[in-house]
Amino acid sequence: MSSNKPSSGLSRMDEILAEARRNREEKEKSYRGRALKMYPPICARCGREFEGKRLKELTVHHKDHDHDNNPPDGSNWELLCLYCHDNEHARDGVADWYEGSSGGNEDGNAPALTHKPFSGLDALLKKMQNKE
Repeated sequence: MSSNKPSSGLSRMDEILAEARRNREEKEKSYRGRALKMYPPICARCGREFEGKRLKELTVHHKDHDHDNNPPDGSNWELLCLYCHDNEHARDGVADWYEGSSGGNEDGNAPALTHKPFSGLDALLKKMQNKE
């Protein structure tokens, strides 16, 4: 009975290894795998290098934001770390939000900017000049 366990354990291990190899080969065919082969594992924005387990922190950014646009030469890709990738998409979202807005939209999508940091400054300056 104990002789069956190692062979069944070995068989299960073989299955796991075979599945891991298949997954790796499938991933290498994907645009991420292709991008990692084309470009050095360095973030295009901050310049940090990635290797080993940390390689998973490097993402493929589509420059035109179209995930279906995956040319074989990789011209629509750049490798970005998780932080720079999030920052890139956040900047685009903020730019889209403010696009065409000068402190507020008629359609109400962007809030009106009501804070005026220099209001009252002239009175404060006059007050300071009177004290001199």
